[in-house]
Amino acid sequence: MAILLGLISSSYSTLISQLTAARLGRDAAVDWMSVAAIPARDWALQAEPSWSAVAIGVAFHQWADFSWALVFFGLLGRWTSRLAPGSIALLALPWAMLTSALEWLFLVPVFPFAQPVFTLQQPYWIGLLVHLSSAIVYPLFYWLRWPSEGAGSDKRNTFLKSWFGGLLIALAAIGIAAFVSPRGFEIPWLGRDKLADQTYMRHMRTHHQQGIELASIAAQRAMDPHLRALARLMAASQAGENRIFESWWQSWFKEPMALCSAAERAEMPGLLTAEQVRGLRQAQPASFDELFVQLMTFHHAGAVAMADKELQGNGDLRLRVMAHAIRHEQQGEIALMEGTSGLPAVRQAIQNMLADNVNSKR
Repeated sequence: MAILLGLISSSYSTLISQLTAARLGRDAAVDWMSVAAIPARDWALQAEPSWSAVAIGVAFHQWADFSWALVFFGLLGRWTSRLAPGSIALLALPWAMLTSALEWLFLVPVFPFAQPVFTLQQPYWIGLLVHLSSAIVYPLFYWLRWPSEGAGSDKRNTFLKSWFGGLLIALAAIGIAAFVSPRGFEIPWLGRDKLADQTYMRHMRTHHQQGIELASIAAQRAMDPHLRALARLMAASQAGENRIFESWWQSWFKEPMALCSAAERAEMPGLLTAEQVRGLRQAQPASFDELFVQLMTFHHAGAVAMADKELQGNGDLRLRVMAHAIRHEQQGEIALMEGTSGLPAVRQAIQNMLADNVNSKR
């Protein structure tokens, strides 16, 4: 029964993760690709997430969620298998916090996978939400273990019918939201500072466009193969975020998204000059990697400052959640370019979750 519950809970989690990602400012394909890099390493990281990388990411995620269900109802089954559905439901959040923290803090970045990309590129709360979407299915174990009691009318079955109905309603609502979003229908903008949000979206889109340009150059020219892979990931992440900015703008605001003026670009933190970009294109092979890391670190630090300002403001909650992820990922990519791994990568990721560290050191 634990095996069947693991298959159901991991599949539900995959659907919720796929359908919810864009509502929180995440590109699902890029996130699956980052997960695929855990077992597949740099091969999985592409400027455009491939179907094979996405499939590996989904499969790895499902295997992980499946394994945690086996731990909960198998290894710990002596204590958990006879719990009432309501008690299992109460354990969903602490179980999700524990398992997602174990993955984010140790199992992925340190042992056994020793892959810092996941932890430095994705903030902890993404994994928490994914694990929670799996754990909330666990109360259904009661029906799977004792199917003959499912037709009864006791409190357990009444609770389970309501719980199961809630899971289906949530999946349907999220599915409908994902279906209508590409057609320009999002929950309306709900912030308190429209001009600040519009400025942030316009500026970050422009900033990302240059970031994609720089990363695309490095994806072709970097001598270090790991740096080439990181550059591909940077290009994919920023392109995905720009698509979300454009989709949200189309739905939230009536006017088209205006291009940034020359004056705005000149004041934008971390934006390189045309001469600097040209210098990177023309750099000699022996000096290219060092110059790219220097310029992209400066560029990322500017994006971190912009995201931190948005996060501290009064804008739409979705934009601020997205800004937190951008602040985390771009600081993490700086650490990855510097070769940070193991426990230092974990410490860096924790610090990146909490603050803008790259600019506070300047």
